[in-house]
Amino acid sequence: MLQKGFFRGRYKGYSLQSLQKDLISGIVVGVIAIPLGMAFAIASGVKPEYGIYTTIIAGILISLFGGSKYQIGGPTGAFIPILFGVVVTYGFENLLIAGFLAGLILVLMGLFRLGSLIKFIPRPVTIGFTSGIAVIIFTGQISNFLGLTGVEKHELFLDNMREIVIHLDTMNPYSILTAIICLITIIFTPKFFPKIPGPLIGLLISTLLASMLYPNQVSTIGSTYGEISNTLPTFSFPEITWEKIQLLIRPAFVIAILGAIESLLSAVVADGMTNSKHNSNRELIGQGIANMVAPLFSGIPATGAIARTATNIKNGAVSPFSGIIHGIVVLLVLLMFAPFASKIPLASMAPILMVVAWNMSERHVFYHLLKTKTADSLILVVTFLLTIFVNLTAAVEVGLVLAVIIFTKRMSDVMVTTKVLPHPKNKKVDSDIVTNKHDCPQISIYNVEGPLFFGAAQTFEHSIMSTIHYKPKVLLLRMGKVPFMDTTGEANFSSIVRHFSQHGIVLISGIQQQPKGLLIKTGLFDIIGKEHFFNHTGEAIEYALNQINQQKCLGCKHFAFRECRAFSDVKQDSVDKRPVVTSY
Repeated sequence: MLQKGFFRGRYKGYSLQSLQKDLISGIVVGVIAIPLGMAFAIASGVKPEYGIYTTIIAGILISLFGGSKYQIGGPTGAFIPILFGVVVTYGFENLLIAGFLAGLILVLMGLFRLGSLIKFIPRPVTIGFTSGIAVIIFTGQISNFLGLTGVEKHELFLDNMREIVIHLDTMNPYSILTAIICLITIIFTPKFFPKIPGPLIGLLISTLLASMLYPNQVSTIGSTYGEISNTLPTFSFPEITWEKIQLLIRPAFVIAILGAIESLLSAVVADGMTNSKHNSNRELIGQGIANMVAPLFSGIPATGAIARTATNIKNGAVSPFSGIIHGIVVLLVLLMFAPFASKIPLASMAPILMVVAWNMSERHVFYHLLKTKTADSLILVVTFLLTIFVNLTAAVEVGLVLAVIIFTKRMSDVMVTTKVLPHPKNKKVDSDIVTNKHDCPQISIYNVEGPLFFGAAQTFEHSIMSTIHYKPKVLLLRMGKVPFMDTTGEANFSSIVRHFSQHGIVLISGIQQQPKGLLIKTGLFDIIGKEHFFNHTGEAIEYALNQINQQKCLGCKHFAFRECRAFSDVKQDSVDKRPVVTSY
Protein backbone atom coordinates (compact mmCIF):
# COMPACT_ATOMS: atom_id res chain seq x y z
CA MET A 1 0.00 0.00 0.00
CA LEU A 2 2.80 2.42 0.91
CA GLN A 3 4.62 1.61 -2.29
CA LYS A 4 1.51 2.22 -4.37
CA GLY A 5 0.86 5.49 -2.54
CA PHE A 6 4.36 6.75 -3.17
CA PHE A 7 4.82 5.70 -6.77
CA ARG A 8 1.33 5.85 -8.23
CA GLY A 9 1.36 7.82 -11.50
CA ARG A 10 4.98 8.96 -11.19
CA TYR A 11 6.12 6.81 -14.11
CA LYS A 12 2.86 6.57 -16.04
CA GLY A 13 3.55 6.50 -19.76
CA TYR A 14 7.29 6.24 -19.19
CA SER A 15 9.19 5.31 -22.35
CA LEU A 16 12.69 4.84 -23.75
CA GLN A 17 12.58 8.46 -24.93
CA SER A 18 11.73 9.53 -21.37
CA LEU A 19 14.70 7.56 -20.09
CA GLN A 20 17.00 9.32 -22.56
CA LYS A 21 15.79 12.73 -21.33
CA ASP A 22 16.19 11.74 -17.68
CA LEU A 23 19.66 10.38 -18.42
CA ILE A 24 20.84 13.64 -19.99
CA SER A 25 19.36 15.85 -17.27
CA GLY A 26 20.62 13.54 -14.52
CA ILE A 27 24.18 13.61 -15.85
CA VAL A 28 24.18 17.41 -16.20
CA VAL A 29 22.80 18.00 -12.71
CA GLY A 30 25.12 15.37 -11.24
CA VAL A 31 28.15 17.12 -12.68
CA ILE A 32 26.94 20.45 -11.29
CA ALA A 33 26.22 18.94 -7.88
CA ILE A 34 29.76 17.66 -7.28
CA PRO A 35 31.55 21.00 -6.70
CA LEU A 36 28.52 22.38 -4.87
CA GLY A 37 28.36 19.40 -2.53
CA MET A 38 32.03 19.79 -1.61
CA ALA A 39 31.78 23.58 -1.29
CA PHE A 40 28.74 23.46 0.98
CA ALA A 41 30.38 20.83 3.18
CA ILE A 42 33.58 22.84 3.54
CA ALA A 43 31.62 26.00 4.35
CA SER A 44 29.63 24.04 6.95
CA GLY A 45 32.86 23.10 8.72
CA VAL A 46 33.05 19.43 7.68
CA LYS A 47 35.14 17.42 5.23
CA PRO A 48 34.27 17.83 1.52
CA GLU A 49 33.59 14.11 1.02
CA TYR A 50 30.70 14.35 3.51
CA GLY A 51 29.02 16.73 1.09
CA ILE A 52 29.51 14.20 -1.71
CA TYR A 53 28.06 11.39 0.43
CA THR A 54 25.04 13.58 1.15
CA THR A 55 24.57 14.37 -2.54
CA ILE A 56 24.55 10.68 -3.39
CA ILE A 57 22.39 9.29 -0.59
CA ALA A 58 19.97 12.16 0.03
CA GLY A 59 19.74 12.95 -3.69
CA ILE A 60 18.61 9.43 -4.55
CA LEU A 61 16.23 9.04 -1.58
CA ILE A 62 14.57 12.44 -2.07
CA SER A 63 13.85 11.53 -5.70
CA LEU A 64 12.57 8.09 -4.70
CA PHE A 65 10.26 9.13 -1.87
CA GLY A 66 9.64 12.86 -2.35
CA GLY A 67 6.46 14.51 -3.55
CA SER A 68 7.87 16.32 -6.59
CA LYS A 69 8.75 14.53 -9.83
CA TYR A 70 11.55 16.99 -10.59
CA GLN A 71 13.08 17.74 -7.19
CA ILE A 72 16.86 17.50 -6.86
CA GLY A 73 17.99 17.18 -3.26
CA GLY A 74 21.34 17.58 -1.57
CA PRO A 75 23.38 19.98 0.55
CA THR A 76 22.36 23.61 0.09
CA GLY A 77 23.71 27.01 1.01
CA ALA A 78 20.78 27.75 3.29
CA PHE A 79 22.03 25.17 5.78
CA ILE A 80 25.58 26.52 6.04
CA PRO A 81 25.18 28.91 9.04
CA ILE A 82 23.13 26.52 11.16
CA LEU A 83 25.31 23.48 10.36
CA PHE A 84 28.52 25.37 11.01
CA GLY A 85 27.10 26.58 14.32
CA VAL A 86 26.22 23.02 15.35
CA VAL A 87 29.68 21.74 14.37
CA VAL A 88 31.45 24.52 16.30
CA THR A 89 29.23 24.19 19.37
CA TYR A 90 28.52 20.46 19.56
CA GLY A 91 30.92 18.70 17.18
CA PHE A 92 30.48 16.66 14.00
CA GLU A 93 29.08 13.56 15.71
CA ASN A 94 26.30 15.60 17.25
CA LEU A 95 25.62 17.23 13.88
CA LEU A 96 24.80 13.76 12.56
CA ILE A 97 22.39 13.22 15.47
CA ALA A 98 20.79 16.64 14.89
CA GLY A 99 20.37 15.77 11.20
CA PHE A 100 18.78 12.43 12.10
CA LEU A 101 16.35 14.11 14.51
CA ALA A 102 15.52 16.73 11.89
CA GLY A 103 14.70 13.92 9.47
CA LEU A 104 12.42 12.32 12.04
CA ILE A 105 10.66 15.65 12.59
CA LEU A 106 10.16 16.05 8.83
CA VAL A 107 8.65 12.57 8.55
CA LEU A 108 6.25 13.32 11.41
CA MET A 109 5.32 16.66 9.79
CA GLY A 110 4.46 14.81 6.59
CA LEU A 111 2.52 12.05 8.35
CA PHE A 112 0.49 14.62 10.28
CA ARG A 113 -0.13 16.48 7.00
CA LEU A 114 1.56 19.70 8.03
CA GLY A 115 2.98 20.39 4.59
CA SER A 116 0.44 23.09 3.85
CA LEU A 117 1.31 24.96 7.08
CA ILE A 118 4.74 25.97 5.75
CA LYS A 119 3.04 28.47 3.45
CA PHE A 120 1.89 30.42 6.51
CA ILE A 121 5.45 31.48 7.32
CA PRO A 122 5.46 35.18 6.38
CA ARG A 123 7.48 36.16 3.31
CA PRO A 124 9.42 38.92 5.15
CA VAL A 125 10.74 36.23 7.53
CA THR A 126 11.88 33.90 4.73
CA ILE A 127 13.40 36.74 2.69
CA GLY A 128 15.07 38.14 5.82
CA PHE A 129 16.84 34.96 6.85
CA THR A 130 17.61 33.95 3.25
CA SER A 131 19.31 37.29 2.61
CA GLY A 132 21.10 37.05 5.95
CA ILE A 133 22.35 33.57 5.09
CA ALA A 134 23.60 34.90 1.74
CA VAL A 135 25.64 37.58 3.54
CA ILE A 136 27.15 34.98 5.89
CA ILE A 137 28.06 32.64 3.02
CA PHE A 138 29.57 35.44 0.92
CA THR A 139 31.65 36.95 3.70
CA GLY A 140 32.65 33.49 4.90
CA GLN A 141 34.54 32.94 1.64
CA ILE A 142 36.56 36.15 1.74
CA SER A 143 39.46 34.48 3.55
CA ASN A 144 39.68 31.65 0.97
CA PHE A 145 39.32 34.14 -1.89
CA LEU A 146 42.22 36.21 -0.56
CA GLY A 147 44.22 33.17 0.55
CA LEU A 148 44.53 34.34 4.15
CA THR A 149 46.38 32.08 6.56
CA GLY A 150 45.93 31.56 10.28
CA VAL A 151 42.24 32.50 10.16
CA GLU A 152 40.12 30.76 12.79
CA LYS A 153 36.48 30.07 12.07
CA HIS A 154 33.96 31.31 14.64
CA GLU A 155 30.22 30.93 14.99
CA LEU A 156 29.53 34.66 15.27
CA PHE A 157 29.68 36.94 12.23
CA LEU A 158 31.56 39.79 13.91
CA ASP A 159 34.22 37.41 15.22
CA ASN A 160 34.80 36.10 11.70
CA MET A 161 35.02 39.62 10.29
CA ARG A 162 37.55 40.50 12.98
CA GLU A 163 39.65 37.48 12.02
CA ILE A 164 39.71 38.59 8.37
CA VAL A 165 40.78 42.12 9.27
CA ILE A 166 43.51 40.88 11.62
CA HIS A 167 44.97 38.54 8.96
CA LEU A 168 44.72 40.81 5.91
CA ASP A 169 48.50 41.04 5.84
CA THR A 170 48.67 37.33 4.93
CA MET A 171 46.98 37.79 1.55
CA ASN A 172 48.19 35.40 -1.13
CA PRO A 173 48.30 36.91 -4.66
CA TYR A 174 48.25 33.42 -6.19
CA SER A 175 45.01 32.62 -4.37
CA ILE A 176 43.46 35.90 -5.51
CA LEU A 177 44.47 35.19 -9.12
CA THR A 178 43.05 31.66 -8.91
CA ALA A 179 39.78 32.92 -7.44
CA ILE A 180 39.44 35.66 -10.09
CA ILE A 181 40.02 33.15 -12.91
CA CYS A 182 37.33 30.87 -11.49
CA LEU A 183 34.91 33.75 -10.91
CA ILE A 184 35.31 35.13 -14.46
CA THR A 185 34.78 31.66 -15.89
CA ILE A 186 31.62 31.13 -13.82
CA ILE A 187 30.18 34.47 -14.92
CA PHE A 188 30.93 34.24 -18.63
CA THR A 189 30.49 30.52 -19.35
CA PRO A 190 26.66 30.67 -19.33
CA LYS A 191 26.75 33.59 -21.81
CA PHE A 192 28.82 31.75 -24.40
CA PHE A 193 28.11 28.10 -23.52
CA PRO A 194 24.68 28.01 -21.81
CA LYS A 195 24.55 24.21 -21.80
CA ILE A 196 27.82 23.84 -19.89
CA PRO A 197 27.82 24.24 -16.06
CA GLY A 198 29.89 27.32 -15.21
CA PRO A 199 30.99 26.23 -11.69
CA LEU A 200 32.48 22.98 -13.01
CA ILE A 201 34.35 24.70 -15.85
CA GLY A 202 35.60 27.42 -13.49
CA LEU A 203 36.80 24.77 -11.07
CA LEU A 204 38.63 22.80 -13.78
CA ILE A 205 40.29 25.78 -15.48
CA SER A 206 41.44 27.49 -12.27
CA THR A 207 42.71 24.18 -10.83
CA LEU A 208 44.67 23.30 -13.97
CA LEU A 209 46.23 26.78 -14.23
CA ALA A 210 47.16 26.80 -10.57
CA SER A 211 48.72 23.32 -10.84
CA MET A 212 50.73 24.18 -13.95
CA LEU A 213 51.74 27.83 -13.42
CA TYR A 214 52.29 28.05 -9.67
CA PRO A 215 52.16 24.61 -8.03
CA ASN A 216 52.14 24.40 -4.23
CA GLN A 217 51.48 28.16 -3.93
CA VAL A 218 47.82 27.91 -2.88
CA SER A 219 45.96 25.88 -0.25
CA THR A 220 44.03 22.94 -1.69
CA ILE A 221 41.34 20.60 -0.40
CA GLY A 222 44.00 17.92 0.09
CA SER A 223 46.45 20.15 1.97
CA THR A 224 43.72 21.46 4.27
CA TYR A 225 41.36 18.51 4.80
CA GLY A 226 43.42 15.54 3.66
CA GLU A 227 43.05 13.36 0.59
CA ILE A 228 39.48 12.59 -0.51
CA SER A 229 39.00 8.84 -0.43
CA ASN A 230 37.37 7.09 -3.38
CA THR A 231 35.83 4.47 -1.10
CA LEU A 232 32.17 4.30 -0.15
CA PRO A 233 31.10 5.68 3.24
CA THR A 234 30.75 3.16 6.04
CA PHE A 235 27.50 2.62 7.92
CA SER A 236 27.51 3.81 11.51
CA PHE A 237 24.45 4.44 13.68
CA PRO A 238 25.03 7.47 15.94
CA GLU A 239 24.80 7.05 19.69
CA ILE A 240 21.51 8.73 20.51
CA THR A 241 20.73 9.31 24.18
CA TRP A 242 17.98 11.25 25.92
CA GLU A 243 20.52 13.83 27.06
CA LYS A 244 21.69 14.36 23.47
CA ILE A 245 18.12 14.65 22.24
CA GLN A 246 17.44 17.38 24.80
CA LEU A 247 20.68 19.10 23.80
CA LEU A 248 20.10 18.96 20.05
CA ILE A 249 16.34 19.15 19.61
CA ARG A 250 16.38 22.92 19.13
CA PRO A 251 18.92 22.99 16.27
CA ALA A 252 17.26 19.85 14.86
CA PHE A 253 13.93 21.64 14.78
CA VAL A 254 15.48 24.63 12.99
CA ILE A 255 17.12 22.31 10.45
CA ALA A 256 13.77 20.58 9.89
CA ILE A 257 11.83 23.82 9.43
CA LEU A 258 14.49 25.28 7.15
CA GLY A 259 14.62 22.05 5.16
CA ALA A 260 10.83 22.00 4.84
CA ILE A 261 10.72 25.61 3.64
CA GLU A 262 13.54 25.15 1.12
CA SER A 263 12.21 21.87 -0.28
CA LEU A 264 8.63 23.10 -0.65
CA LEU A 265 9.77 26.38 -2.21
CA SER A 266 11.82 24.37 -4.68
CA ALA A 267 8.84 22.12 -5.40
CA VAL A 268 6.65 25.18 -6.02
CA VAL A 269 9.24 26.54 -8.46
CA ALA A 270 9.23 23.17 -10.24
CA ASP A 271 5.42 23.25 -10.41
CA GLY A 272 5.54 26.67 -12.04
CA MET A 273 8.11 25.55 -14.62
CA THR A 274 6.32 22.31 -15.55
CA ASN A 275 2.64 23.12 -14.92
CA SER A 276 2.52 20.21 -12.47
CA LYS A 277 1.56 19.87 -8.81
CA HIS A 278 3.64 18.37 -6.05
CA ASN A 279 2.42 16.57 -2.93
CA SER A 280 3.72 18.67 -0.04
CA ASN A 281 3.19 16.07 2.69
CA ARG A 282 4.86 13.32 0.68
CA GLU A 283 7.72 15.72 -0.06
CA LEU A 284 8.26 16.22 3.68
CA ILE A 285 8.27 12.46 4.24
CA GLY A 286 10.80 12.00 1.44
CA GLN A 287 13.00 14.76 2.83
CA GLY A 288 12.70 13.20 6.28
CA ILE A 289 13.70 9.72 5.10
CA ALA A 290 16.73 11.17 3.29
CA ASN A 291 17.84 13.11 6.34
CA MET A 292 17.44 10.09 8.60
CA VAL A 293 19.49 7.83 6.34
CA ALA A 294 22.24 10.26 5.26
CA PRO A 295 23.73 10.71 8.79
CA LEU A 296 24.15 6.93 9.01
CA PHE A 297 26.76 7.32 6.25
CA SER A 298 28.35 10.57 7.54
CA GLY A 299 26.03 12.70 5.43
CA ILE A 300 25.00 16.21 6.47
CA PRO A 301 21.41 17.57 6.32
CA ALA A 302 19.97 18.01 2.84
CA THR A 303 16.94 19.59 1.22
CA GLY A 304 15.53 20.48 -2.17
CA ALA A 305 17.90 22.65 -4.19
CA ILE A 306 16.07 25.27 -6.25
CA ALA A 307 18.88 25.96 -8.76
CA ARG A 308 19.65 22.28 -9.37
CA THR A 309 15.94 21.45 -9.65
CA ALA A 310 15.48 24.23 -12.23
CA THR A 311 18.54 22.97 -14.15
CA ASN A 312 17.08 19.46 -14.05
CA ILE A 313 13.84 20.69 -15.65
CA LYS A 314 15.59 22.87 -18.23
CA ASN A 315 17.59 19.86 -19.41
CA GLY A 316 14.45 17.85 -20.11
CA ALA A 317 13.76 15.76 -16.99
CA VAL A 318 10.41 13.98 -17.07
CA SER A 319 10.43 11.88 -13.88
CA PRO A 320 12.17 11.34 -10.51
CA PHE A 321 14.54 8.97 -12.31
CA SER A 322 16.65 11.96 -13.34
CA GLY A 323 17.31 12.70 -9.66
CA ILE A 324 18.32 9.08 -9.08
CA ILE A 325 20.69 9.24 -12.05
CA HIS A 326 22.16 12.47 -10.67
CA GLY A 327 23.07 10.63 -7.45
CA ILE A 328 24.54 7.69 -9.36
CA VAL A 329 26.67 10.07 -11.47
CA VAL A 330 28.11 11.64 -8.32
CA LEU A 331 28.80 8.15 -6.94
CA LEU A 332 30.71 7.13 -10.08
CA VAL A 333 32.75 10.33 -10.04
CA LEU A 334 33.60 9.71 -6.38
CA LEU A 335 34.82 6.18 -7.14
CA MET A 336 36.86 7.14 -10.20
CA PHE A 337 38.09 10.71 -9.70
CA ALA A 338 38.12 11.41 -5.94
CA PRO A 339 41.93 11.69 -5.66
CA PHE A 340 41.97 14.42 -8.32
CA ALA A 341 39.45 16.48 -6.32
CA SER A 342 42.02 16.79 -3.56
CA LYS A 343 44.07 19.07 -5.83
CA ILE A 344 41.28 21.69 -6.10
CA PRO A 345 42.39 25.02 -4.55
CA LEU A 346 40.19 26.46 -1.82
CA ALA A 347 40.43 29.74 -3.74
CA SER A 348 38.57 28.00 -6.59
CA MET A 349 35.74 26.96 -4.26
CA ALA A 350 35.28 30.47 -2.86
CA PRO A 351 33.82 32.10 -6.04
CA ILE A 352 31.37 29.22 -6.45
CA LEU A 353 29.90 29.86 -3.01
CA MET A 354 30.01 33.63 -3.52
CA VAL A 355 27.96 33.29 -6.70
CA VAL A 356 25.53 30.96 -4.90
CA ALA A 357 25.18 33.57 -2.13
CA TRP A 358 24.61 36.35 -4.65
CA ASN A 359 21.91 34.35 -6.45
CA MET A 360 20.11 33.35 -3.25
CA SER A 361 20.23 36.83 -1.70
CA GLU A 362 16.76 37.81 -2.99
CA ARG A 363 18.16 41.33 -3.25
CA HIS A 364 15.40 42.65 -5.52
CA VAL A 365 12.62 41.34 -3.27
CA PHE A 366 14.53 42.56 -0.21
CA TYR A 367 14.74 46.09 -1.60
CA HIS A 368 11.09 46.01 -2.67
CA LEU A 369 9.91 45.05 0.83
CA LEU A 370 12.28 47.54 2.42
CA LYS A 371 11.05 50.52 0.44
CA THR A 372 7.41 49.86 1.38
CA LYS A 373 8.30 51.14 4.89
CA THR A 374 5.58 49.02 6.48
CA ALA A 375 5.51 46.62 9.41
CA ASP A 376 6.72 43.96 6.97
CA SER A 377 9.86 46.04 6.46
CA LEU A 378 10.49 45.88 10.21
CA ILE A 379 10.07 42.08 10.26
CA LEU A 380 12.42 41.82 7.27
CA VAL A 381 15.18 43.95 8.81
CA VAL A 382 14.95 42.34 12.27
CA THR A 383 15.10 38.80 10.82
CA PHE A 384 17.95 39.80 8.49
CA LEU A 385 20.07 41.41 11.22
CA LEU A 386 19.48 38.62 13.76
CA THR A 387 20.46 36.02 11.16
CA ILE A 388 23.76 37.78 10.60
CA PHE A 389 24.68 38.99 14.06
CA VAL A 390 23.10 36.36 16.32
CA ASN A 391 22.05 33.09 14.66
CA LEU A 392 19.41 31.64 12.38
CA THR A 393 17.49 30.03 15.24
CA ALA A 394 16.96 33.33 17.05
CA ALA A 395 16.18 35.09 13.76
CA VAL A 396 13.40 32.68 12.79
CA GLU A 397 11.91 32.61 16.30
CA VAL A 398 11.92 36.40 16.77
CA GLY A 399 10.79 36.98 13.18
CA LEU A 400 7.81 34.66 13.57
CA VAL A 401 6.82 36.10 16.97
CA LEU A 402 7.10 39.64 15.63
CA ALA A 403 5.03 38.68 12.58
CA VAL A 404 2.33 37.17 14.82
CA ILE A 405 2.23 40.28 17.02
CA ILE A 406 1.97 42.61 14.03
CA PHE A 407 -0.65 40.40 12.40
CA THR A 408 -2.68 40.38 15.61
CA LYS A 409 -2.46 44.17 15.79
CA ARG A 410 -3.58 44.47 12.18
CA MET A 411 -6.52 42.15 12.71
CA SER A 412 -7.55 43.98 15.86
CA ASP A 413 -7.54 47.22 13.87
CA VAL A 414 -9.81 45.59 11.31
CA MET A 415 -12.42 44.92 14.00
CA VAL A 416 -14.87 47.84 13.86
CA THR A 417 -17.98 48.20 16.01
CA THR A 418 -20.24 51.14 15.17
CA LYS A 419 -23.71 52.19 16.25
CA VAL A 420 -26.13 52.47 13.32
CA LEU A 421 -29.73 53.25 12.41
CA PRO A 422 -31.77 52.73 9.24
CA HIS A 423 -31.41 55.67 6.87
CA PRO A 424 -34.76 57.48 6.40
CA LYS A 425 -34.30 57.66 2.63
CA ASN A 426 -33.37 54.03 1.97
CA LYS A 427 -33.33 50.65 3.64
CA LYS A 428 -29.63 50.67 4.46
CA VAL A 429 -28.26 51.23 7.94
CA ASP A 430 -25.89 54.13 8.50
CA SER A 431 -23.69 55.30 11.37
CA ASP A 432 -23.57 58.96 10.30
CA ILE A 433 -27.21 59.60 11.14
CA VAL A 434 -26.85 58.50 14.79
CA THR A 435 -26.83 61.65 16.98
CA ASN A 436 -27.96 62.65 20.46
CA LYS A 437 -31.23 63.87 18.93
CA HIS A 438 -31.65 60.95 16.55
CA ASP A 439 -31.30 57.68 18.41
CA CYS A 440 -33.71 55.12 19.76
CA PRO A 441 -33.74 54.95 23.60
CA GLN A 442 -35.09 51.39 23.49
CA ILE A 443 -33.32 49.74 20.53
CA SER A 444 -29.55 49.90 19.98
CA ILE A 445 -28.18 48.54 16.69
CA TYR A 446 -24.47 47.85 16.15
CA ASN A 447 -22.51 46.87 13.06
CA VAL A 448 -19.80 44.39 14.02
CA GLU A 449 -17.14 43.94 11.32
CA GLY A 450 -13.95 41.88 11.36
CA PRO A 451 -12.67 38.75 13.11
CA LEU A 452 -13.73 38.55 16.75
CA PHE A 453 -10.62 36.94 18.24
CA PHE A 454 -8.32 37.39 21.23
CA GLY A 455 -6.63 40.45 19.74
CA ALA A 456 -9.90 42.33 19.15
CA ALA A 457 -12.34 40.84 21.69
CA GLN A 458 -11.74 43.39 24.44
CA THR A 459 -11.99 46.29 21.98
CA PHE A 460 -15.30 44.89 20.74
CA GLU A 461 -16.77 44.68 24.23
CA HIS A 462 -15.45 48.11 25.19
CA SER A 463 -16.86 49.69 22.00
CA ILE A 464 -20.38 48.60 22.90
CA MET A 465 -20.29 49.10 26.64
CA SER A 466 -18.68 52.55 26.44
CA THR A 467 -21.17 53.96 23.92
CA ILE A 468 -24.31 52.84 25.72
CA HIS A 469 -24.97 55.05 28.71
CA TYR A 470 -28.51 53.75 29.26
CA LYS A 471 -30.26 50.40 29.32
CA PRO A 472 -32.01 49.75 26.00
CA LYS A 473 -34.70 47.12 25.80
CA VAL A 474 -33.16 45.53 22.70
CA LEU A 475 -29.52 45.21 21.62
CA LEU A 476 -29.29 44.20 17.94
CA LEU A 477 -25.89 43.07 16.67
CA ARG A 478 -25.40 42.85 12.90
CA MET A 479 -22.71 40.15 12.54
CA GLY A 480 -22.79 39.35 8.85
CA LYS A 481 -19.22 40.64 8.46
CA VAL A 482 -17.67 38.65 11.31
CA PRO A 483 -15.91 35.77 9.50
CA PHE A 484 -14.32 34.22 12.56
CA MET A 485 -14.70 34.04 16.34
CA ASP A 486 -12.40 32.32 18.83
CA THR A 487 -13.09 31.38 22.44
CA THR A 488 -11.71 34.69 23.73
CA GLY A 489 -14.07 36.57 21.44
CA GLU A 490 -16.88 34.30 22.56
CA ALA A 491 -16.09 35.07 26.22
CA ASN A 492 -16.35 38.82 25.66
CA PHE A 493 -19.43 38.32 23.52
CA SER A 494 -20.96 36.23 26.32
CA SER A 495 -20.23 39.03 28.81
CA ILE A 496 -22.23 41.49 26.69
CA VAL A 497 -25.10 39.01 26.25
CA ARG A 498 -25.34 38.24 29.97
CA HIS A 499 -25.16 41.93 30.87
CA PHE A 500 -28.00 42.97 28.58
CA SER A 501 -30.10 39.88 29.22
CA GLN A 502 -30.66 41.15 32.79
CA HIS A 503 -32.95 43.94 31.57
CA GLY A 504 -33.61 43.24 27.90
CA ILE A 505 -32.89 40.96 24.98
CA VAL A 506 -30.04 40.51 22.53
CA LEU A 507 -30.82 39.92 18.85
CA ILE A 508 -28.32 38.69 16.24
CA SER A 509 -28.69 39.13 12.49
CA GLY A 510 -26.71 37.65 9.60
CA ILE A 511 -24.28 35.60 11.69
CA GLN A 512 -21.90 33.41 9.67
CA GLN A 513 -21.48 29.67 10.07
CA GLN A 514 -18.21 29.56 12.02
CA PRO A 515 -19.20 32.02 14.79
CA LYS A 516 -22.64 30.42 14.98
CA GLY A 517 -21.10 26.95 15.33
CA LEU A 518 -18.87 28.16 18.17
CA LEU A 519 -21.84 29.70 20.00
CA ILE A 520 -23.69 26.38 19.68
CA LYS A 521 -20.69 24.47 21.09
CA THR A 522 -20.33 26.79 24.08
CA GLY A 523 -24.07 26.89 24.82
CA LEU A 524 -24.34 30.66 24.31
CA PHE A 525 -26.62 30.06 21.32
CA ASP A 526 -29.24 28.52 23.62
CA ILE A 527 -28.79 31.28 26.22
CA ILE A 528 -29.51 33.92 23.57
CA GLY A 529 -32.37 31.83 22.21
CA LYS A 530 -32.86 30.42 18.73
CA GLU A 531 -35.77 32.82 18.14
CA HIS A 532 -33.40 35.77 18.57
CA PHE A 533 -31.26 34.87 15.52
CA PHE A 534 -32.30 36.34 12.17
CA ASN A 535 -30.97 36.09 8.64
CA HIS A 536 -31.77 39.70 7.82
CA THR A 537 -31.64 42.96 9.79
CA GLY A 538 -35.16 43.95 8.69
CA GLU A 539 -36.62 40.84 10.31
CA ALA A 540 -34.69 41.58 13.51
CA ILE A 541 -35.89 45.20 13.62
CA GLU A 542 -39.48 44.08 13.06
CA TYR A 543 -39.13 41.66 15.97
CA ALA A 544 -37.49 44.35 18.12
CA LEU A 545 -40.25 46.89 17.51
CA ASN A 546 -42.75 44.36 18.78
CA GLN A 547 -40.78 43.92 22.01
CA ILE A 548 -40.40 47.54 23.10
CA ASN A 549 -42.50 49.37 25.67
CA GLN A 550 -44.71 51.61 23.52
CA GLN A 551 -45.65 53.76 26.51
CA LYS A 552 -42.08 55.10 26.40
CA CYS A 553 -42.58 56.00 22.73
CA LEU A 554 -45.33 58.51 23.48
CA GLY A 555 -44.05 61.99 22.72
CA CYS A 556 -40.61 60.72 21.59
CA LYS A 557 -39.14 63.04 18.91
CA HIS A 558 -36.10 60.94 17.93
CA PHE A 559 -37.94 59.15 15.11
CA ALA A 560 -35.13 56.64 14.71
CA PHE A 561 -37.35 54.33 12.64
CA ARG A 562 -40.03 55.05 10.05
CA GLU A 563 -42.59 53.50 12.39
CA CYS A 564 -41.71 55.89 15.21
CA ARG A 565 -44.20 58.61 14.24
CA ALA A 566 -47.01 56.10 14.44
CA PHE A 567 -45.79 54.89 17.82
CA SER A 568 -45.32 58.43 19.12
CA ASP A 569 -48.87 59.43 18.13
CA VAL A 570 -50.53 56.35 19.63
CA LYS A 571 -53.02 57.23 22.41
CA GLN A 572 -52.43 55.98 25.90
CA ASP A 573 -55.55 53.80 25.76
CA SER A 574 -54.57 52.10 22.49
CA VAL A 575 -51.05 51.03 23.24
CA ASP A 576 -51.67 47.47 22.09
CA LYS A 577 -52.82 48.58 18.62
CA ARG A 578 -49.44 48.19 17.02
CA PRO A 579 -48.98 49.64 13.51
CA VAL A 580 -47.63 47.56 10.65
CA VAL A 581 -43.84 47.61 10.54
CA THR A 582 -42.08 48.59 7.33
CA SER A 583 -39.40 46.08 6.27
CA TYR A 584 -35.70 46.99 6.11
